[in-house]
Amino acid sequence: MVKVENSASALRGAARKLESIQAITDEVFAHMDVDDFLNTLLDRVRQILEVDTAVVLLLERQARSLVAVAAKGLEEEVSQGIRVPVGEGFAGRVTAERRPVYTDDITNANVYNPLLVQRGLRALLGVPLVAGGTLVGILHVGSLTERRFTEDETEFLQLAAARIAMAVHSLISRAERAGVLELQRSLVPDALPSIPGVEFAARYLPGKASVGGDWYDIFPLPSGEIGIVMGDVAGHGLPAAVVMGRMRSALRAYALEADDPAEVLRKLDRKMQHFEPEATATVLYARCDLERGRVRVSSAGHWPPVLALPDGDVKFLDLKTDILIGLGDDMPHQTTTVTLPPGALLCLYTDGLVERRNSEIVHDLSRLRDAVYAGPPEAVCTAVMSALIGRETAEDDVALLLMRRTPA
Repeated sequence: MVKVENSASALRGAARKLESIQAITDEVFAHMDVDDFLNTLLDRVRQILEVDTAVVLLLERQARSLVAVAAKGLEEEVSQGIRVPVGEGFAGRVTAERRPVYTDDITNANVYNPLLVQRGLRALLGVPLVAGGTLVGILHVGSLTERRFTEDETEFLQLAAARIAMAVHSLISRAERAGVLELQRSLVPDALPSIPGVEFAARYLPGKASVGGDWYDIFPLPSGEIGIVMGDVAGHGLPAAVVMGRMRSALRAYALEADDPAEVLRKLDRKMQHFEPEATATVLYARCDLERGRVRVSSAGHWPPVLALPDGDVKFLDLKTDILIGLGDDMPHQTTTVTLPPGALLCLYTDGLVERRNSEIVHDLSRLRDAVYAGPPEAVCTAVMSALIGRETAEDDVALLLMRRTPA
């Protein structure tokens, strides 16, 4: 008889466990935004575990702190913008140890957030939020009465944390990618300038794997020359896009101060090393003088442009490539002067156009040279993208800029 009762009890426990799991893996969650998702799931966690509070804190890597983004029963954590430094207090211990942490002595538990004590909590259970091996935050629940959490309850909270971590990581990644794309596109010219004597065409494609810090720029200068930039900030995501924006603005400012492209890049290198010493980038800056029919170019570690002449000759510019921006230690940069006769075309690009995992770089550079010719920039742009990209989606960002001096 006892065995039958124990068996029935085990079945009821298993059924409750299954219901709990289903409650936090409901397909309804798939159609919610991140705020609704977190609030709904925390409600269910609180009901299932019969706890008084449930809070999600996400990790802000730049600030090295945990920020409360959703709470039930302790809404002040969110409304008051509570931040917990990584490594401090109960939440810091959960992040540091990356395992479930329990305490039934809040007063002596080195709790960083005084709201937990003021609320009168007696017990806390916290678990890390980990997605793809990356810590994204923590989830903790609290009780106003003395409470010991069972192994099954701890396991359930870990399951809920995994669900939250995956969803938050996915939603944040999508939101960040959208934000990076918006930022990047706002910094790339909406429309290429209309300047007598020269024609332009350009392409920008975000990478499939991640969005980085590629950019191009064209601007008229007080001297009557045209400033042309092609750059690629190392890294991906929002940090690279933000650095790209700052670098773009700084280069424009230095272009107004110095006539020599090499001096502009030297100033840019000095600025980046002082204010953002961890950032690096390849940058090519050119000044086009249509009256004299020449282009002065300086390259900080960037791929050389392709020059197509009206007589059919196509070649990579023979440039002295200097060290990358951010690594120069105030080293000198050099400028190369190139003749640009009427009808000649200059092709600038980033490495996403010519670098492939399963292909030799020499082969892809040859394909680029073969695709470029001294024709209408838009037609040449299409030919280059067809030859190098085709139907595939590039893993890395691709930026391409073509400039042709109007034929006589």
